[in-house]
Amino acid sequence: MQLRVPEGGIPTAPSGEPSIPGGGRREISDDIADIPSEPDEAGRTAPSGDSPTTASGSRASRRADAKAALPGRPGTRRRRKAPKSAPAARLTAAVTAVTAATAAVVAVLGPWLRRVRPHYPRPGRTGWKRWVPTWRQAGGAALASFGLSALTLTVAYAATDIPENLNSYATQQDTVYFWADGTPMARAGWVQRQEMELGDVPEDVRWAVLAAENESFYSDPGISAKGLTRAILRTFGQGSTQGGSTITQQYVKNVYLSQEQTYSRKFTEAMMALKLDNKMSKDEILEGYLNTSWFGRGTYGIQRAAQAYYGKDVSELNASEGAFLATLLKGAGLYDPSLGAANRTRAQERWSWTLDRMVKIGKLSPEERAGYRTFPKTLESNPLYNTGEQSDYLVELATQHAKKAAGISDKDFDRGGYQIYTTFDKKRVDQLTKAVGAARDKARKDNPKAAKHVHYGAASVAVDGRILAIHGGPDHRKQGYNESNATTVPAGSAFQPFVYAAALEHGVRKSRDGAPEPVTGETVYVGDDKVPVTTPEGPYWDRSGRKVAAKNDGGRSYGQISLHRALANSVNTTFMQLGLDTGLDKVRATAQDAGLLRSSLGAQVPALAAGSSTPSAIRMASGYTTFAAEGRHTEPYTILKVTRNGHKVATDTPDPRRAMDAGTAAEVQSALTDAFRTAYPETAAKADGEVAGKRGTTEGDTAAWYVGTEKKVSTAVVVYRIDLAKSLEPLPLEGLGGTIADSVPYGIWSEALRPLG
Repeated sequence: MQLRVPEGGIPTAPSGEPSIPGGGRREISDDIADIPSEPDEAGRTAPSGDSPTTASGSRASRRADAKAALPGRPGTRRRRKAPKSAPAARLTAAVTAVTAATAAVVAVLGPWLRRVRPHYPRPGRTGWKRWVPTWRQAGGAALASFGLSALTLTVAYAATDIPENLNSYATQQDTVYFWADGTPMARAGWVQRQEMELGDVPEDVRWAVLAAENESFYSDPGISAKGLTRAILRTFGQGSTQGGSTITQQYVKNVYLSQEQTYSRKFTEAMMALKLDNKMSKDEILEGYLNTSWFGRGTYGIQRAAQAYYGKDVSELNASEGAFLATLLKGAGLYDPSLGAANRTRAQERWSWTLDRMVKIGKLSPEERAGYRTFPKTLESNPLYNTGEQSDYLVELATQHAKKAAGISDKDFDRGGYQIYTTFDKKRVDQLTKAVGAARDKARKDNPKAAKHVHYGAASVAVDGRILAIHGGPDHRKQGYNESNATTVPAGSAFQPFVYAAALEHGVRKSRDGAPEPVTGETVYVGDDKVPVTTPEGPYWDRSGRKVAAKNDGGRSYGQISLHRALANSVNTTFMQLGLDTGLDKVRATAQDAGLLRSSLGAQVPALAAGSSTPSAIRMASGYTTFAAEGRHTEPYTILKVTRNGHKVATDTPDPRRAMDAGTAAEVQSALTDAFRTAYPETAAKADGEVAGKRGTTEGDTAAWYVGTEKKVSTAVVVYRIDLAKSLEPLPLEGLGGTIADSVPYGIWSEALRPLG
């Protein structure tokens, strides 16, 4: 072999560089050898490797530079990376690679695919046999269909989401109001529904529903393939909309979907049911289903259904009653017994079948089943429907008090779900309504023109503050104006007990600088008609320059009369002067302490003592209870308790407070008792208990009152005329208030409290 020696001879290794045996040299590492050469001053690049030293300095210096560029060494320079290619280039390269890989796979599998591909129609066959697939073809098609179906269902399951919000009917609830004895009074809200926890539903009732609708509920995955197929087939014809789905599917339909019967809705329902079954516990699903299902009679949820059909809470139902309610899930319009004989027959058959199913699945013993042979009788109508007449006035007043007592905002209250237990006594309300109705009918007969604008406000309040009854008007649907709570007409002489109480509490001043002088029931005042009232400086003049004087009923004069007798006889002149002597500021304060609203109290002028204040019937009755309660007053209220979905809501109940001295209250009550006996001696003789009361008349005959107390309950009745279409200014009664001997307010009062004593 011939060796070619370069010009200049064979180069020698620099000093310090080890020689390689055989005359060679040790090559530097690949990392160093791969370092690109530096360009020279002219921009040319010397070749790497064993290029002459003249290309860019000595080889030793280049080697030193290369070593200095090694990573991890002090002062190193990292070698420059090659620039990235453009995105389009990378995409082209990727497509090329995939195409090449696909081509390779096809090249390898192509012969096999050609052998196994189905030949259809089948060659070598004639006639109809050409179209009969082989078992391999049929099996392959079945496997392909199964795989495609599984893939489709998997994708659909993954793509199905459970909505965050339920539909409006699933979340909306109503609010139910109850009488003082706990029986339903009325309801408010568009939907009759109340949520109940599953633990409040008896186990027998739960299993009655499961036996009728989905006995495998606790073991199925949320759907039933057999039931789903049956339900889909039913979309072609008519029939029950229930029974084709599991309870989970029905719950999904109730709270997330519409009620339309379509393939797409059924498919979505099934996917959501599968997903929901993995997301929620079975008890949670069952609770939601029982709270959202339709049971007929305008009710959603099993709690409202129990009240609508049996008049009691679901917690009080037995297995037989639960089996009937489960029957309604099949279609309330077909199984509500009140809708006809055919419905009753269907309901009995389904009810019996459900109980038998409970025995079959081991949730009801044969002995228990034997005890349920009689179909449980249901109510003829839903007791929760409000009448629209007096109950709406009661509901309106109770709602105001409930929001205040429980601190419930309007927004929260409108969401519903509350149970308002009121203080209203149904018997008293019915008697008061009947008494007012009779007076109204008589007025329309005697004086139809004047009776067109007559109003009757009435209220009964117990000494502990409970409002037991009110009469708000003829019909809330026609007149929302609550006559028992209106502050539009003066109290007149019915206000005198508060003037008397103020005088007994604070005494009277006969001179400007003199000390207050105490008064008693025996203190004597002038009781003559039209006697001008006086101050220490002389007569009291009004702005028109006239002396102020009061008028007695019928223009009667009594001469010198004790305060006790003056109250019993309703002597107006006596009490106008007494109010001025006591101090009108003290009269106002005493009336307010006794229960009258500050906003309803009249101006601080002599007319205040004559009854210029405009309290409502509720407040007048409440004020009179202070005298019967020995000087202690409790603010009137209508709420005993409030719950929401069975859970108690904290409420503030008014506490009694001292309004006046017990001796003061006893003296006023004694005078009111004598007033009743003086005005109605025959009735007082028949009354077994203590009865006290007083009539009230006004100047101008714009209102007639009677306020009395019987058995620790004060009742106030007022008759007045107002044309609500024009203004709230009182009109003359034109005889509709009756006379002193035949007072219309007293007639209503006595009828409402019959029998007295």
